[in-house]
Amino acid sequence: MSVDRPLIDWLLDSDPAIRWQVLRDIVGAPEREWQAERCKVEREGWGAELLACQDADGQWAGGAFVPAGYTEDMWRTAGQPWTATCFSLQQLYDFGLDPACERAQRTVALIGFNSKWDHDGQPFWDGEVEECINARTVTAGAYFGVDVSPIVKRLLGERQPDGGWNCERCNGSHRSSFHTTINVLEALLAYESAKGQTPETRAARAAGEDYLLKRELYKRLETGQPADERYLKLLYPPRWRYDVLRGLDYFRLASLAGGTPPDARLRTPIAHLRARQALNGTWPLDWQLTGPVWFKMEEVGKPSRWITLRALRVLRWWDAAGVDTRQPQS
Repeated sequence: MSVDRPLIDWLLDSDPAIRWQVLRDIVGAPEREWQAERCKVEREGWGAELLACQDADGQWAGGAFVPAGYTEDMWRTAGQPWTATCFSLQQLYDFGLDPACERAQRTVALIGFNSKWDHDGQPFWDGEVEECINARTVTAGAYFGVDVSPIVKRLLGERQPDGGWNCERCNGSHRSSFHTTINVLEALLAYESAKGQTPETRAARAAGEDYLLKRELYKRLETGQPADERYLKLLYPPRWRYDVLRGLDYFRLASLAGGTPPDARLRTPIAHLRARQALNGTWPLDWQLTGPVWFKMEEVGKPSRWITLRALRVLRWWDAAGVDTRQPQS
């Protein structure tokens, strides 16, 4: 799809974390240009602000998953906190902090030495027991050059009979969830990008992808109705949450990584995404998760540069393949 210059200018009038991705994915700028912009993430804007919040021991807020001293009463009153190490690393990954830079490498080493999971004191890069948490640890670890193979092996053994994953497995669940499945799929793809694909990871991804595709990314298999109306709302940052744009962006990345065309079963969520675009070419931020954050980047109800960037690159990928003319796959 073509993108009008005023819309590109609006996207570029933003933080380096967004600008470098616009230059790479929308403008098609030379690598030297978008890499130069990407380097600014460490020194300017949101990336620099988040790094300035880091503790001397490499953690954020003194904890792996929950800030130090954050009580159950605080959780009930203020909501789930998003300031601890797990979520801060996830955000730096989204920002595109150069994993080879000295600050990133020092952070990885310090976290490995100092950060322990709240569950049972496990070292951070060993993971813990919950699939969503372990998946995000794999995504960050693979990106920043950590060997997270043992966590991947664990995730591969925790797949549900219907093809996906569910972090309530330890509480007896035998059905997959959209939330956990997208977290694990992103993690396996990030691991393959760093270490290479194995028959086990490819088979697991194929099963998880099929779980989502059978449901057209948001529907109940039994009724064809939305499994959760919020899956059709646009959210950023997603943290552990699922929405259709997150699902579509995963399938875009998987398609590009594997050199495979888009699956025609994505036609319905693609149509939904198109329908949400405003006349000025932007997409809105529909909602955000509650709970303490280091800083807010965008306002609910307003046009969102994060969501517009992600939506535009999904549609460019889809339109380039011309999938709308194909018959749905069985």
